[in-house]
Amino acid sequence: MSKSKVLLVSMVVVAALVVSASVSMASPIVIKFSHVVAENTPKGQMANKFKQLVDERLGGKVLVEVFPNSQLFGDKKVLEAMLLGDVQMAAPSLSKFKKYTKSLQIFDLPFLFKDMKAVEKFQKGPVGQKLLMATKKKGLIGLGYLHNGLKQLSSNEPLRVPADAKGKKFRIMSSDVLAAQFEAVGALPLKKPFSEVFTLLQTNAIDGQENTWSNIYSKKFYEVQPFITESNHGVLDYLVVTSAEFWMGLDEGIRAKLKTALDEAIAFGNKVAAEKAISDRQKIIDSGRSKVLQLTDAERQQWVNVMKPVWKKFEDQIGKDYIEAAVKSN
Repeated sequence: MSKSKVLLVSMVVVAALVVSASVSMASPIVIKFSHVVAENTPKGQMANKFKQLVDERLGGKVLVEVFPNSQLFGDKKVLEAMLLGDVQMAAPSLSKFKKYTKSLQIFDLPFLFKDMKAVEKFQKGPVGQKLLMATKKKGLIGLGYLHNGLKQLSSNEPLRVPADAKGKKFRIMSSDVLAAQFEAVGALPLKKPFSEVFTLLQTNAIDGQENTWSNIYSKKFYEVQPFITESNHGVLDYLVVTSAEFWMGLDEGIRAKLKTALDEAIAFGNKVAAEKAISDRQKIIDSGRSKVLQLTDAERQQWVNVMKPVWKKFEDQIGKDYIEAAVKSN
């Protein structure tokens, strides 16, 4: 081969490498955001808001793909998938992190927080912010807390006092604290995926479940549960989480912009959660499909008295100082 041909081939190879490098540099960072609820929920709206903000501010550099309704992964598998790099962001309920840290079980303790203002105060305080990093050693980083709201009890029969729950089967998230909570009232807790709850209720495979107003409404649980007790006995919040490897591997400037967009999206989602707690509760009442029962102070105190010993049971796992800080937030 002549020198001119060798030179020409070399130039073509170099040009191809340059084009290839520029194409790969131009390829956007893809963030697959997986969650298990409907798009009209606080979490669904938060995820879509995050996508919108990233499109506006980092269009071409970062692409957010949102997968609602367990399309990609259920909450049980999503964290494993995240560590494998199959998904970059998720917002599982705080109950799902026991495998990675015991301290986040604090959010499952019954009657720990008086209201959502107390929850917010605790999460924004030093202990709450410290808990965001509780899973870092296991490869996961908490980026922020997303609210859904306070939980209510739904059932086939009226629940006014703890004795009414005795012997009844309740679906719970995969949480030892929630299992202990229902065992305290003599009920039978069953750990089942969120996606199966409607069918379990519809077929009377279970007698009841605990959830927020927005989840009870969006998943139509109220259509197959004649009674909802307004207990406000616990909080259902989520941890927006990513893998430490993915997050720390991002360019610092991009990471900062993503965090700002996410903080705004979470604030938006929390506002939606507060509004939906009120509006979805009213929609359920207006439907006439389910009767909302309001507890007297004496009835509510019975639930508190029976369930509160669960705190002591998990004190060593969670940390007594963490529980005391949460109580102070009230």
